[in-house]
Parts: sequence; structure tokens; C-alpha cells
Amino acid sequence: MHKKNLRLGIAALFVATGMAHAQVYPHKPVRMIVPFAPGGGTDIVARAIALKVGETLGQSFVVENRTGANGNIGMELAARAQPDGYTLSFTSSALAINPSLYKKLGYDPIRDFAPITLATLIPFILVTHPSVPVGSVRDLITYATARPRQLSYASSGTGNATHLSMALFERMARIELVHVPYKGTGQGIIDVMGGHVQLMFGAIPSTMPQVRSGKLKLLAVSTAKRSTVLPDTPTVAEGGVAGYELASWYGALAPAGTPAAIVNRLNREMVRVLNQPDVKSRLTEEGAEPVGNSPQQFADFIRSERGKYAEVVAAARVPSE
Repeated sequence: MHKKNLRLGIAALFVATGMAHAQVYPHKPVRMIVPFAPGGGTDIVARAIALKVGETLGQSFVVENRTGANGNIGMELAARAQPDGYTLSFTSSALAINPSLYKKLGYDPIRDFAPITLATLIPFILVTHPSVPVGSVRDLITYATARPRQLSYASSGTGNATHLSMALFERMARIELVHVPYKGTGQGIIDVMGGHVQLMFGAIPSTMPQVRSGKLKLLAVSTAKRSTVLPDTPTVAEGGVAGYELASWYGALAPAGTPAAIVNRLNREMVRVLNQPDVKSRLTEEGAEPVGNSPQQFADFIRSERGKYAEVVAAARVPSE
């Protein structure tokens, strides 16, 4: 009996120790891998969240930029990290796009991660050169239908979300356009303003200044609902393309196998941060709309996005690498 009680006591001690260890998370700095360069949208949003969550939890959340291969290098590193809550990743919609663009990935975007939360959606805006005689999405569809492959659109690169957003629009609106890819958004905007290319989907921060100056004409936003940044601008769906929805996004993940208690705690803190007025204001200035959903909702969202992009990439005949 004495030995049995001793074993039970030791077992209880281990359980209590484990519970205490879980309760003190985090007890050391947390690394947050961002698979894109410093100063970009993903990096800016990650740092805003990391700073606030670190302040609340009493530990530094250190952003580490590991760039290359459209985010694949950093995400492979994150996928192989110890699933203890001390290495996280903060990535973009590239996570859902890359499986359709690369023949070999060193990670699986669904199997190898435990989603924490979808942080933000980043709407694209559909703009044209002022000379294009259209004032709405319906007008554009009518105009383009009568002129197959006579209108061209810019993107920030083949396979990029700005390319795929227009490819999806083409398919759903049943029109034919000519794709002109650029190495980045800036030159594409310049050529649309110059009339060399007629239209594009662009990010709000980089594109709206040209709309306000009259150098570009705004037709619609790409999200399912109207943007809080541009509440008077209709959606593409409202313009006649029912069901159209596409946006870039940013979200936080942990390696698969990270304890649910840690994932749920991180989720609560990140969602709370995303609802803080100062954080909301900063993200809105970057053209991002805070979301903050549950781990399961984010997991479902990633699966849905992966399927959507696979269809669009196939329809657009984007070559894989």
C-alpha cells in the first residue's frame, strides 16, 4: 500500500508539474518567423501584433525574417520547428497559393501547421485608366465582352495574388483579357496611369493615392463585403459577378503538434490585440482589415483558399516551378 501511495504521489507530482509548466507559458522569448522581407505588409502586421502580445504575456515576441522562394524557405523552417509554442510563423495568402505554383514544397500548408488566427484581409481594388469608357464592373464586362483580348491588365508578377484576382475575374465574368506581368506593383501602376495597360487589381495603400489624384478610376473592391476603408465602393460581386471574392491575407500559425492550450491562449491574445483601437487604426492605414477568428475557422479558411487558388492557377495556366 505504501509503494502504491508513493507511485500515486509521484504521478500526481508529474501532473502538477506539467500543469504548472503549461500555465507559465511563455517563460522565454517567442520567435515569430516572417517568410518575407522587412518592411513589407506581412512584416508590418506581424510586428504590430508581436509587440502587443509580447507586452501582455510578459515575454518578447521576436520577429525573424527568413525570405526566399515566395515564402517557402521561411515556412519550411517554421514547419520543422519544435512544436512547443516558442516558434511561430506569420505568413500571407502565399501559403495557399504556393502548392499550386511549386512542384515540390518542403512542407504541407495544412498537415504541418496548427492555425492560430486569420489576422487580416487585404482587399484589392479594381482600377482602370481614365480613358477606358466604363464606370462600373457591369460596364467593364460589357465593354470587354465586345472586345475580346483588346484590354490588358497589369500584375505584380505571374502567380501573384494580383494576377490571380484578375484571372478569377476573367473566368467568372466570361471575358478575355491580356495579362502583362511586372516585377512588383510600382511599375504596373505607372503603366496603367500612362495608359499602356488598361486595368489592374491593386492594393489600397499603393493604388488609392492615384485614384484620389484622378490618374486612375476606381470601380470595385475584391472582397465579399465592402471595405471599411472604402465603404462607398461596391464589391465586384455587387457589380454583377455573383460569388466573386478574393483578397490577400495574413495569419499566424504554430507547428503541427503544438499543444491546444498554447494555441488557444495565443489565439485569445491575438484576437484581443486585433480589436484594440490603436492596432485597428494602424492596420487600416495599411489597407488591412482586422479579422481575428478561431483556430478552426482559420484552418477551414486555409483549406478553402487552397482549393480556390488551385482552380484559378489551373484555369490561368500558370506554369509550376
